[in-house]
Amino acid sequence: MYKKQMTIQKAVCLFVLCTSVIVFIYSLGIMTDLFDSLYYTITDAANRENTRRNSVAGAFLYYDMQDFNKQFLHLGIGLILMSLLLFITNTHVRRRYYIGNIIAVAANVIANIYVAIWAHTRIVAYRAEYLNVDFEALKTFSERRHTYYTDSTFWFDVHTFVFGLAILACILLVANMIWKFSLMKQEQHLVDAGKGVAA
Repeated sequence: MYKKQMTIQKAVCLFVLCTSVIVFIYSLGIMTDLFDSLYYTITDAANRENTRRNSVAGAFLYYDMQDFNKQFLHLGIGLILMSLLLFITNTHVRRRYYIGNIIAVAANVIANIYVAIWAHTRIVAYRAEYLNVDFEALKTFSERRHTYYTDSTFWFDVHTFVFGLAILACILLVANMIWKFSLMKQEQHLVDAGKGVAA
């Protein structure tokens, strides 16, 4: 049973690392469509009112999201570093869990849930703002200037999948730890029983 559990344990830790990398890649990609379609419509980045009068209404969203995107990128890197803590503490291969392993699991669960909630609330708000863009004016602009046009909300919507994976990774980490402690308890009972017979 321990061999099977340790194989799954290693896979779960690798899954946590993979989901952290996916969150980081998503943080790099979330602005892709906004840059390609909105950036060139902004006539005066320093003057929102001037841009609103002379270009596409709502296009300033690209600049509004810059601080969020920078923070999101840093948090994505943070999640990768946090997932490496599982490997530094040998949580992926350790037969018995100690305080360091519990801390590593707890830190990853808390970090992933925090980032998921933090990003979700902001992405949903930015998505609503994006839907207020004047897409007719944007389409006219893109046809005239031969720039990229899209009214897709794909990069906003895909966050539910990305953070769904991150939350799943947390659930698997906790489930694995509970299973681990159950096996450790059973093993200790066998050791105690063996000592009792020997005495």
